[in-house]
Amino acid sequence: MPFCPNCDYEYKEGVAICPDCGTQLLSKEEYVTSEEWNEENWVVAYIAQQEYEADMLKDNLESAGITAMILSQKDRNFPAPGDFSQIKIMVHKEDLEEAIQFIDKIQKNETTENNEGETE
Repeated sequence: MPFCPNCDYEYKEGVAICPDCGTQLLSKEEYVTSEEWNEENWVVAYIAQQEYEADMLKDNLESAGITAMILSQKDRNFPAPGDFSQIKIMVHKEDLEEAIQFIDKIQKNETTENNEGETE
């Protein structure tokens, strides 16, 4: 049975991509033996409020050569006021410092661009 290394869910045969997070599914044997997907090797680099923000940061990190994945803990089945979701961007432990610096740089650029666009 295919297994999502990101969500830890098992799916029926024939499903290739996790419908919740978009991660390529692995066989359980591949996941267990894969050093890349061992959860002890991953740490949280950033917590996003929106999925699009997490997707953009993940794409930017990967374009900089930093492997990243999204861990979305959004419960779409529980209707409640407010947003209790957490969308985490995970990176390898050894890439954490570089990832944080890269994310900070991106956010500073966005702040600068937003301030330049304002008129008094």
